[in-house]
Amino acid sequence: MPTTDRVIDPGALSEEERSALRKQLRRVLSDVEEGEDVGPLSLQVEGEDGAKISLPGAAAGPLLDLLSDLAEGRAVSVSDADEELTTREAAELLNVSRPHLTQLLKEGEIPSHKVGSHYRVYRRDVLAYKARRQEQSEVAMQELTRLSQELGLCD
Repeated sequence: MPTTDRVIDPGALSEEERSALRKQLRRVLSDVEEGEDVGPLSLQVEGEDGAKISLPGAAAGPLLDLLSDLAEGRAVSVSDADEELTTREAAELLNVSRPHLTQLLKEGEIPSHKVGSHYRVYRRDVLAYKARRQEQSEVAMQELTRLSQELGLCD
């Protein structure tokens, strides 16, 4: 695993801590509408000095998503988007075979560069490709649903 990855195992939290985290998240998110940005968030560090950290909305949403996953018992990972990945690491991230990934790189579907004779890709480019594929899948599913309804194949 790359050294810039930071994996948080939910087992590191007790059930009481996860439960308390879920309650706090519900309180924070209770006024946020579905699909709406959270907005700025202020975190207070417990301790004598009680330092505060102010996060802009762009950082608050992903952080709350991460905390929600952790509170629900799912492991989370934080990594550097500019990190270079090997083809094996990128293939694992996309859940495809390494030869398939290499073909995508050769076709220019994902930007890459070579280090010696080996391809390297940036994590951000792999994640952008993954997001594009997910969006294409969703559009195709919507079109399939529309066609099924149009042809009377659905109830």
